[in-house]
Amino acid sequence: MAKKYRFSIFNDTTHEEIFVFRANGIRSILTIVLLVIFLIVSVTLLISYTSLREFIPGYPSAQSRQDLIQNAIKIDSLQNEINLWRLQLANIQRITTGQKPLAIDSLLNLHGMGDTTARVEGDYAKDDSLLRATVFKEEQFNLSAREHKIEQIEGLHFFPPLKGVVTEEYNPAIGHPYIDIAAPENSVVSAVLNGTVIHAGWDDENGYTIQLQHDNNLVSVYKHNSKLLARTSDKVTAGTPVALVGNTGTLSSAPHLHFELWHKGEPINPAQYINF
Repeated sequence: MAKKYRFSIFNDTTHEEIFVFRANGIRSILTIVLLVIFLIVSVTLLISYTSLREFIPGYPSAQSRQDLIQNAIKIDSLQNEINLWRLQLANIQRITTGQKPLAIDSLLNLHGMGDTTARVEGDYAKDDSLLRATVFKEEQFNLSAREHKIEQIEGLHFFPPLKGVVTEEYNPAIGHPYIDIAAPENSVVSAVLNGTVIHAGWDDENGYTIQLQHDNNLVSVYKHNSKLLARTSDKVTAGTPVALVGNTGTLSSAPHLHFELWHKGEPINPAQYINF
């Protein structure tokens, strides 16, 4: 027969029984377990949904959580800026090595430089590598072949970047695959076509320089400016002021615009398409 227990409370003066609790062994244990569970759940809810949780050692305060959010936003902004710098560097490297520039609009939506577009470009490069090698061998010593008009851009309407006097003509044979245009200092330099700014900055030799990526694999370059009027990743339209004529950089000796026009990684003569 199971043992039974009784818990009683008596009035010390009258010996009247005030409270009685009767239970057997199993019932007592069950009652204690339920009471412990109730206490644990109550304390957990109290800490979770009230400000008491901030008194727990190691738990961040409201100010700490706000600082964490702000830091996360700053880190995200810095990461976007780094991705943009990588994009600029990648396109500049591709242009200078004769490769096709990557599309700016599509790459701005990617989270890294090693994503789908780069892999697709790699696939195309593998498919036409033999053709590239053949063309390079035929044209690397043929300067006149590089000056022919390119059919893909014949119908484009170029806006003159600057009205002035051409002091140095396009002549790749003497290492001058661009033109120099003399004009008064701080004259307005305009974009020749609609495009996106892929570089806007300073270097010691060329001074303030800005580069624009256009459709049809065209890139225009403007050097030795006194001031830049557009920033990297800005969208511009033909005729938009992008810089002011200057005399900056160690390679410049007088106020002028050093203007380059590139198509598919090759320099072309701007005078064939633009009236200066």
